[in-house]
Amino acid sequence: MQNLETSQAKTAAQNLSYDRTDWQRGYESQRNESDYWIDDIEGKIPADLQGTFFRNGPGLLDINGDRIHHPFDGDGMVCAIVFSDGRAHFRNRFVHTEGYLAEQTAGKILHRGVFGTQKAGGWLNNIFDLKIKNIANTNIIYWGGKLLALWEAAAPYRLDPCTLETIGLDTLDGILQPGEPFAAHPRIEKGKNGAGDRLINFSVKPGLSSTITIYELDESGKLLKNHAHRIPGFAFLHDMVVTPNYCIFFQNPVSFNPLPFVLGMRSASQCIQFSPDKPTQAILIPRNGTDAVQILETEPCFVFHHCNAWEEGGEVFVDSVCYESFPNVGPDGDFLEIDFDSLPAGELWRFKLNLPDKTVQHQVVESRCCEFPTLHPNHVGQPYRYLYIGAADAPMGNAPLQAILKVDFLTGEQQIWSAAPRGFAGEPVFVPRGLSVSPDTATPDTATAEDDGWLLMLMYDAAKHRSSLVILDARDITKGPVARLHLKNHIPYGLHGSFTSNVLLP
Repeated sequence: MQNLETSQAKTAAQNLSYDRTDWQRGYESQRNESDYWIDDIEGKIPADLQGTFFRNGPGLLDINGDRIHHPFDGDGMVCAIVFSDGRAHFRNRFVHTEGYLAEQTAGKILHRGVFGTQKAGGWLNNIFDLKIKNIANTNIIYWGGKLLALWEAAAPYRLDPCTLETIGLDTLDGILQPGEPFAAHPRIEKGKNGAGDRLINFSVKPGLSSTITIYELDESGKLLKNHAHRIPGFAFLHDMVVTPNYCIFFQNPVSFNPLPFVLGMRSASQCIQFSPDKPTQAILIPRNGTDAVQILETEPCFVFHHCNAWEEGGEVFVDSVCYESFPNVGPDGDFLEIDFDSLPAGELWRFKLNLPDKTVQHQVVESRCCEFPTLHPNHVGQPYRYLYIGAADAPMGNAPLQAILKVDFLTGEQQIWSAAPRGFAGEPVFVPRGLSVSPDTATPDTATAEDDGWLLMLMYDAAKHRSSLVILDARDITKGPVARLHLKNHIPYGLHGSFTSNVLLP
């Protein structure tokens, strides 16, 4: 039976579920900023879905025809879809960072990008230029009454939550010092027993030794605690997970040689070298800020995104999307022409960290190519049953994300919904059913089941060269979308998003 399944999986992987030209068009720049009620809708918007869905990602993949070398270097463009009384309103705006405004005025690339973009003129025009452009393109959160566009290497840009107009750089009411970054992957811990929710985030200052600073903010944006910790070696940390007692990072086994970057020959990320003979390190920083940091070693792998973590029976469990090496586009490569088969695919791994014994074990939960995990927000940092994640259509091989996968950790069962062959998926965002139900109308059964909610996902439709917001019933995604909200234009593939029950219309 196993051989038959393997043979079928290989056959499916060889029969591509997508056309490369279709996939490439999803990376075309979207220069237009729009503002309209969405009228082209298949199905029906759920009556209890009230609030605002935000998503951030690179909106410009070229400057006046000069292509950006890697999409992660593209200027941030924020989209907002507001649900109100069965209708939906769309708006998108570029984040008016200092670098964005300067390049739009000049009509050319003025800044080097972290992931490979260089100024014209070769190394002579890039040598000794170490200034990094804040592109504010990775995540978007509404917290403490502020809408913040996040990019991990700099302070956030604050936007008007109703119009998306850029207000400016924000220090979080003085929490951040000048030049201090605020990462793009905060975790929100849901309050229990009358306690309020809190946002937990971090910053990293890499070097021969690296400093990680932890911040915890209450619902109003007030700083509850912060503490800094120095760890050995160069740290390339994009994401973290939290438990009641720990902030957990995976330090990827990489080294950094800055010389080619300083001399203008390569970007910063192209100077990162993966070391397959060195272990990946799990770093556990106690949230009390006083206990000692613990570092445990496991086999080498590369992690961009974690799913969740929790404590159970004296052990800590971490679910992560793992790669066998660092997936990167070389200096002479073209991300639109990448050979998917030559790059490692993300897999879902579960790590078990035994703190007394200082040992780590792991198992591969899902080998299907996957990325961008999400779960019910009440289970962040807690044991959980259901995970939702973007996935390839085929069960084997590396490929663009075209599907959403639901994993039931209790039964081992899985569900999948695919937009193939001409649809391409993004990050799903889980919205609990009844999230925006007022206390006066809530019932004891409101949003009690862990999978009782909606999945919101912005997908690219290559057949019509436009994007659509897909709404799936998280209880059974195999039934397909309960609604598809077709936009009038396409939105380039994005990164991360969020949902608030606030109906943020002008």
